[in-house]
Amino acid sequence: MRKLHIVIWSFLISAFCSPCLFASPQVPDYLIYGKDTFVTYNLILEQYLQKRDPPNSEKLFGLSFRNNGGKEMSFNCWRGYQAIYKVDNDSFFLVDILKFYELSNGEIDKAASVKRMTEIFGEEVVNNRVYITWFTGDISFPLNNNVIRWDGVFYRIYEKETVISIAAGKITKIEDVSNYEDDPKAIDRRDKAKVSDILFNQISKLKWKKIDDFCAEYYTVTIGKDGAIARVSMSSYQSPDSIEFYWDKWEYDSCITTIRRSLNNLKFDILKDKGKPISENIYIGLWYDTKKRRIQKHF
Repeated sequence: MRKLHIVIWSFLISAFCSPCLFASPQVPDYLIYGKDTFVTYNLILEQYLQKRDPPNSEKLFGLSFRNNGGKEMSFNCWRGYQAIYKVDNDSFFLVDILKFYELSNGEIDKAASVKRMTEIFGEEVVNNRVYITWFTGDISFPLNNNVIRWDGVFYRIYEKETVISIAAGKITKIEDVSNYEDDPKAIDRRDKAKVSDILFNQISKLKWKKIDDFCAEYYTVTIGKDGAIARVSMSSYQSPDSIEFYWDKWEYDSCITTIRRSLNNLKFDILKDKGKPISENIYIGLWYDTKKRRIQKHF
Protein backbone atom coordinates (compact mmCIF):
# COMPACT_ATOMS: atom_id res chain seq x y z
CA MET A 1 0.00 0.00 0.00
CA ARG A 2 1.31 3.42 -0.88
CA LYS A 3 2.45 5.44 2.14
CA LEU A 4 0.66 8.62 1.12
CA HIS A 5 -0.92 10.01 -2.02
CA ILE A 6 -0.58 13.75 -2.53
CA VAL A 7 -1.20 15.43 -5.87
CA ILE A 8 1.47 18.08 -6.22
CA TRP A 9 -0.31 20.69 -8.27
CA SER A 10 2.68 22.99 -8.65
CA PHE A 11 4.59 20.15 -10.27
CA LEU A 12 1.70 19.20 -12.53
CA ILE A 13 1.39 22.76 -13.77
CA SER A 14 5.05 22.86 -14.72
CA ALA A 15 5.13 19.32 -16.13
CA PHE A 16 1.90 19.30 -18.09
CA CYS A 17 1.49 22.96 -18.92
CA SER A 18 4.95 24.43 -19.38
CA PRO A 19 3.56 26.87 -21.99
CA CYS A 20 1.48 28.41 -19.18
CA LEU A 21 4.68 29.98 -17.87
CA PHE A 22 4.65 32.39 -20.79
CA ALA A 23 0.96 32.12 -21.73
CA SER A 24 1.20 33.56 -25.25
CA PRO A 25 2.82 32.13 -28.39
CA GLN A 26 6.04 33.99 -29.17
CA VAL A 27 7.03 35.51 -32.50
CA PRO A 28 10.10 34.08 -34.29
CA ASP A 29 13.33 35.64 -35.50
CA TYR A 30 14.15 35.84 -39.21
CA LEU A 31 16.83 34.47 -41.51
CA ILE A 32 17.86 35.91 -44.88
CA TYR A 33 19.02 33.11 -47.14
CA GLY A 34 19.62 33.82 -50.79
CA LYS A 35 16.88 36.10 -52.06
CA ASP A 36 14.33 34.96 -49.47
CA THR A 37 13.59 35.68 -45.82
CA PHE A 38 12.42 32.82 -43.60
CA VAL A 39 11.13 32.51 -40.06
CA THR A 40 13.51 30.70 -37.74
CA TYR A 41 12.77 29.30 -34.28
CA ASN A 42 16.41 29.36 -33.17
CA LEU A 43 17.10 32.20 -30.74
CA ILE A 44 20.77 32.69 -31.60
CA LEU A 45 21.07 36.23 -30.23
CA GLU A 46 19.09 35.30 -27.13
CA GLN A 47 21.53 32.48 -26.37
CA TYR A 48 24.34 35.04 -26.40
CA LEU A 49 22.44 37.51 -24.24
CA GLN A 50 21.50 34.92 -21.64
CA LYS A 51 25.10 33.75 -21.30
CA ARG A 52 26.25 37.35 -20.89
CA ASP A 53 23.35 38.52 -18.72
CA PRO A 54 21.57 35.55 -17.07
CA PRO A 55 17.77 35.97 -16.82
CA ASN A 56 16.36 37.55 -13.69
CA SER A 57 12.92 38.53 -12.46
CA GLU A 58 12.97 41.83 -14.35
CA LYS A 59 14.43 40.56 -17.60
CA LEU A 60 12.71 37.35 -18.59
CA PHE A 61 14.94 36.78 -21.60
CA GLY A 62 18.22 38.26 -20.43
CA LEU A 63 19.01 41.68 -21.89
CA SER A 64 15.73 43.13 -23.14
CA PHE A 65 14.90 46.23 -25.13
CA ARG A 66 11.58 46.83 -23.43
CA ASN A 67 11.41 50.47 -22.40
CA ASN A 68 9.09 53.03 -20.86
CA GLY A 69 8.12 50.89 -17.90
CA GLY A 70 7.08 48.02 -20.12
CA LYS A 71 4.68 50.07 -22.24
CA GLU A 72 6.25 48.70 -25.42
CA MET A 73 6.04 45.10 -24.27
CA SER A 74 3.99 42.61 -26.25
CA PHE A 75 2.59 39.39 -24.84
CA ASN A 76 3.74 37.76 -28.09
CA CYS A 77 7.33 38.98 -27.71
CA TRP A 78 8.48 38.79 -24.11
CA ARG A 79 12.11 39.17 -25.14
CA GLY A 80 11.21 42.63 -26.46
CA TYR A 81 12.92 42.37 -29.84
CA GLN A 82 13.33 40.34 -33.01
CA ALA A 83 16.66 39.54 -34.60
CA ILE A 84 17.42 39.15 -38.30
CA TYR A 85 20.30 36.91 -39.38
CA LYS A 86 21.87 36.46 -42.79
CA VAL A 87 23.81 33.72 -44.56
CA ASP A 88 26.37 35.46 -46.78
CA ASN A 89 28.54 33.06 -48.79
CA ASP A 90 30.12 30.83 -46.13
CA SER A 91 29.51 33.12 -43.14
CA PHE A 92 26.69 33.78 -40.66
CA PHE A 93 25.80 37.32 -39.57
CA LEU A 94 23.47 39.25 -37.29
CA VAL A 95 22.20 42.13 -39.42
CA ASP A 96 19.39 43.69 -37.36
CA ILE A 97 17.91 43.94 -33.87
CA LEU A 98 14.39 45.35 -34.14
CA LYS A 99 11.62 46.37 -31.81
CA PHE A 100 8.98 43.65 -31.94
CA TYR A 101 6.50 45.86 -33.80
CA GLU A 102 8.84 47.12 -36.54
CA LEU A 103 8.45 44.15 -38.88
CA SER A 104 4.67 44.05 -38.61
CA ASN A 105 4.46 47.80 -39.21
CA GLY A 106 7.03 47.78 -41.99
CA GLU A 107 8.96 50.53 -40.21
CA ILE A 108 12.48 49.18 -39.83
CA ASP A 109 14.74 51.85 -38.34
CA LYS A 110 18.20 50.78 -39.53
CA ALA A 111 20.00 53.46 -37.54
CA ALA A 112 18.30 52.35 -34.32
CA SER A 113 19.08 48.73 -35.14
CA VAL A 114 22.79 49.47 -35.60
CA LYS A 115 22.80 51.43 -32.34
CA ARG A 116 21.35 48.44 -30.48
CA MET A 117 23.93 46.11 -31.97
CA THR A 118 26.73 48.55 -31.09
CA GLU A 119 25.52 48.74 -27.47
CA ILE A 120 26.03 45.00 -27.22
CA PHE A 121 28.91 44.19 -29.56
CA GLY A 122 30.86 47.44 -29.78
CA GLU A 123 33.64 47.27 -32.36
CA GLU A 124 32.44 43.87 -33.55
CA VAL A 125 29.83 45.73 -35.59
CA VAL A 126 31.43 46.04 -39.02
CA ASN A 127 29.55 47.34 -42.06
CA ASN A 128 26.35 47.43 -39.96
CA ARG A 129 26.45 43.72 -39.10
CA VAL A 130 28.04 41.33 -36.63
CA TYR A 131 29.91 38.16 -37.54
CA ILE A 132 28.39 35.50 -35.26
CA THR A 133 31.53 33.87 -33.90
CA TRP A 134 29.81 32.76 -30.65
CA PHE A 135 27.51 30.18 -32.22
CA THR A 136 28.32 26.61 -33.17
CA GLY A 137 25.48 24.27 -34.02
CA ASP A 138 22.55 23.83 -36.38
CA ILE A 139 19.79 26.25 -37.29
CA SER A 140 16.81 25.55 -39.51
CA PHE A 141 13.98 27.10 -41.43
CA PRO A 142 10.83 25.40 -42.76
CA LEU A 143 10.33 24.12 -46.28
CA ASN A 144 6.60 23.60 -45.78
CA ASN A 145 3.88 24.60 -43.32
CA ASN A 146 3.48 21.17 -41.75
CA VAL A 147 4.33 21.61 -38.06
CA ILE A 148 4.77 18.20 -36.43
CA ARG A 149 5.74 19.49 -32.96
CA TRP A 150 5.23 22.77 -31.14
CA ASP A 151 6.01 23.51 -27.49
CA GLY A 152 2.95 25.76 -27.27
CA VAL A 153 5.02 28.92 -26.93
CA PHE A 154 7.88 29.18 -29.37
CA TYR A 155 9.84 26.24 -30.72
CA ARG A 156 8.43 24.44 -33.75
CA ILE A 157 9.60 21.39 -35.68
CA TYR A 158 8.49 21.23 -39.31
CA GLU A 159 8.23 18.00 -41.25
CA LYS A 160 10.51 19.39 -43.99
CA GLU A 161 13.30 21.83 -43.18
CA THR A 162 16.57 23.25 -44.46
CA VAL A 163 19.30 22.79 -41.87
CA ILE A 164 22.39 25.01 -41.82
CA SER A 165 25.37 23.71 -39.83
CA ILE A 166 27.62 26.41 -38.38
CA ALA A 167 31.02 26.28 -36.65
CA ALA A 168 31.96 29.56 -34.94
CA GLY A 169 30.19 31.56 -37.62
CA LYS A 170 31.39 29.52 -40.60
CA ILE A 171 28.83 27.61 -42.68
CA THR A 172 29.96 24.01 -42.88
CA LYS A 173 26.93 22.34 -44.46
CA ILE A 174 23.48 23.14 -45.83
CA GLU A 175 21.00 20.34 -46.45
CA ASP A 176 17.27 19.69 -46.76
CA VAL A 177 15.95 17.15 -44.26
CA SER A 178 12.79 15.33 -43.27
CA ASN A 179 11.96 15.27 -39.56
CA TYR A 180 9.52 12.38 -39.77
CA GLU A 181 10.43 8.81 -40.68
CA ASP A 182 7.32 6.89 -41.69
CA ASP A 183 7.55 3.13 -41.06
CA PRO A 184 4.58 1.16 -42.49
CA LYS A 185 4.98 -1.33 -39.63
CA ALA A 186 5.11 1.34 -36.90
CA ILE A 187 2.44 3.54 -35.29
CA ASP A 188 1.80 7.00 -36.72
CA ARG A 189 2.74 9.78 -34.27
CA ARG A 190 2.36 12.95 -36.32
CA ASP A 191 -0.39 14.10 -33.96
CA LYS A 192 1.10 14.13 -30.46
CA ALA A 193 -2.32 14.28 -28.79
CA LYS A 194 -3.28 10.97 -30.36
CA VAL A 195 -0.13 9.27 -29.04
CA SER A 196 -1.41 9.71 -25.48
CA ASP A 197 -4.67 8.00 -26.49
CA ILE A 198 -2.76 5.11 -28.04
CA LEU A 199 -0.78 4.60 -24.83
CA PHE A 200 -3.94 4.74 -22.73
CA ASN A 201 -5.76 2.22 -24.93
CA GLN A 202 -2.86 -0.18 -24.54
CA ILE A 203 -2.66 0.27 -20.76
CA SER A 204 -6.44 -0.14 -20.43
CA LYS A 205 -6.09 -3.75 -21.60
CA LEU A 206 -4.41 -4.64 -18.32
CA LYS A 207 -6.39 -6.92 -16.03
CA TRP A 208 -6.20 -5.89 -12.39
CA LYS A 209 -7.01 -8.54 -9.79
CA LYS A 210 -8.53 -5.99 -7.47
CA ILE A 211 -8.98 -2.22 -7.30
CA ASP A 212 -6.30 -1.84 -4.62
CA ASP A 213 -3.74 -3.14 -7.09
CA PHE A 214 -4.52 -0.46 -9.66
CA CYS A 215 -1.69 2.02 -10.10
CA ALA A 216 -3.58 5.32 -10.30
CA GLU A 217 -0.97 7.98 -11.03
CA TYR A 218 0.47 10.45 -13.54
CA TYR A 219 3.07 8.80 -15.75
CA THR A 220 5.79 10.06 -18.08
CA VAL A 221 6.28 7.67 -20.98
CA THR A 222 9.45 8.28 -22.98
CA ILE A 223 9.48 7.23 -26.62
CA GLY A 224 13.11 6.73 -27.59
CA LYS A 225 15.01 7.87 -30.66
CA ASP A 226 14.25 4.52 -32.28
CA GLY A 227 10.48 4.87 -31.79
CA ALA A 228 10.30 2.21 -29.04
CA ILE A 229 9.26 2.80 -25.43
CA ALA A 230 12.48 3.72 -23.64
CA ARG A 231 11.30 4.55 -20.13
CA VAL A 232 8.28 4.85 -17.85
CA SER A 233 8.35 6.93 -14.69
CA MET A 234 5.90 8.59 -12.33
CA SER A 235 5.76 12.27 -13.21
CA SER A 236 5.33 13.47 -9.64
CA TYR A 237 8.14 11.37 -8.20
CA GLN A 238 11.39 11.95 -10.04
CA SER A 239 13.95 11.57 -7.25
CA PRO A 240 14.78 8.53 -5.07
CA ASP A 241 13.95 10.57 -1.94
CA SER A 242 10.45 11.47 -3.17
CA ILE A 243 9.77 7.88 -4.16
CA GLU A 244 10.91 6.58 -0.78
CA PHE A 245 8.86 9.18 1.12
CA TYR A 246 5.55 8.64 -0.67
CA TRP A 247 5.74 5.04 -1.80
CA ASP A 248 6.48 1.55 -0.64
CA LYS A 249 9.42 0.70 -2.90
CA TRP A 250 8.02 -2.69 -3.91
CA GLU A 251 4.68 -1.15 -4.90
CA TYR A 252 6.35 1.64 -6.86
CA ASP A 253 8.54 -0.81 -8.79
CA SER A 254 5.54 -3.05 -9.41
CA CYS A 255 3.49 -0.21 -10.90
CA ILE A 256 6.32 0.99 -13.14
CA THR A 257 7.06 -2.55 -14.33
CA THR A 258 3.39 -3.30 -15.01
CA ILE A 259 2.81 -0.14 -17.04
CA ARG A 260 6.09 -0.57 -18.90
CA ARG A 261 5.34 -4.17 -19.84
CA SER A 262 1.95 -3.22 -21.21
CA LEU A 263 3.65 -0.81 -23.64
CA ASN A 264 6.74 -2.79 -24.58
CA ASN A 265 5.38 -4.06 -27.89
CA LEU A 266 4.55 -0.59 -29.21
CA LYS A 267 6.74 0.80 -31.97
CA PHE A 268 6.21 4.33 -33.32
CA ASP A 269 7.43 6.22 -36.34
CA ILE A 270 10.68 8.09 -35.72
CA LEU A 271 10.55 11.80 -34.86
CA LYS A 272 13.49 14.07 -35.68
CA ASP A 273 14.66 17.61 -35.07
CA LYS A 274 16.94 19.17 -37.69
CA GLY A 275 17.15 15.74 -39.28
CA LYS A 276 18.37 13.94 -36.14
CA PRO A 277 16.23 11.40 -34.22
CA ILE A 278 14.96 12.64 -30.86
CA SER A 279 13.20 11.13 -27.86
CA GLU A 280 9.89 12.47 -26.62
CA ASN A 281 8.00 12.48 -23.33
CA ILE A 282 4.26 11.77 -23.32
CA TYR A 283 2.28 12.48 -20.16
CA ILE A 284 -0.72 10.39 -19.16
CA GLY A 285 -2.82 10.25 -16.01
CA LEU A 286 -4.68 7.11 -14.92
CA TRP A 287 -7.48 6.59 -12.42
CA TYR A 288 -10.04 3.90 -11.75
CA ASP A 289 -13.76 4.72 -12.05
CA THR A 290 -15.32 2.59 -9.31
CA LYS A 291 -18.85 3.11 -10.66
CA LYS A 292 -18.03 2.06 -14.22
CA ARG A 293 -15.37 -0.36 -12.92
CA ARG A 294 -12.86 0.55 -15.59
CA ILE A 295 -9.70 2.56 -16.14
CA GLN A 296 -10.17 6.20 -17.11
CA LYS A 297 -7.76 8.66 -18.58
CA HIS A 298 -7.18 11.64 -16.28
CA PHE A 299 -6.39 14.98 -17.91
